Amino acid sequence: MPSLFRRKPADLVEESVTTVTTDEVSDAARSRGYTPSKKELGVVTPKRPAAGRRPGAPSKALTKEEAREQRRTARAEASAEFRREGGARDRGPERLLARNVVDSRRTVGTWFFGGALIVLLGSNQAMPMIVRLISNALWGALALGVMIDSILISRKIKKLVRERFPKSTERLGSLYFYAIMRSITFRRMRAPQPRVNIGDKI
Repeated sequence: MPSLFRRKPADLVEESVTTVTTDEVSDAARSRGYTPSKKELGVVTPKRPAAGRRPGAPSKALTKEEAREQRRTARAEASAEFRREGGARDRGPERLLARNVVDSRRTVGTWFFGGALIVLLGSNQAMPMIVRLISNALWGALALGVMIDSILISRKIKKLVRERFPKSTERLGSLYFYAIMRSITFRRMRAPQPRVNIGDKI
């Protein structure tokens, strides 16, 4: 009977030996300050959306001719837009009214610069006396015509602005000057382009 409860030395050795997994060995080999990576923890880093990325630089640089053509096109587009819409000084309903008043009539001022050129050539000392006298008379007639035209345009603008925009804060003197400068500009060169025809009722 005593032999039944007696264990063999080999059995004692087998019980004392425990199985150690690879993970336990690797954990034991790591230091206490070791931080596991996201890959080891099973965390997947999300990718950035492609829509939010900035577009890449052009693969091919522009040549001098292409860059020059691009600048020329941009200038042409800006000029055409200014021709249609005008600039900051052309904004406002009062300015539009002043332009329409000028564009709806024939003005002496449209011939001012052409007449000034003729006067400049005719007043030369090399010209005969009669030519110089005619040039001076033409210059006086142009100046008088522009003055009368400016007065008539200013009076009409003043009347219409007070009727249609009684609460307007636009200075009338500024409107007068704006309209007069437009009246001495050739119709085809006016910016913004005329929106009314000559003879239209404003």
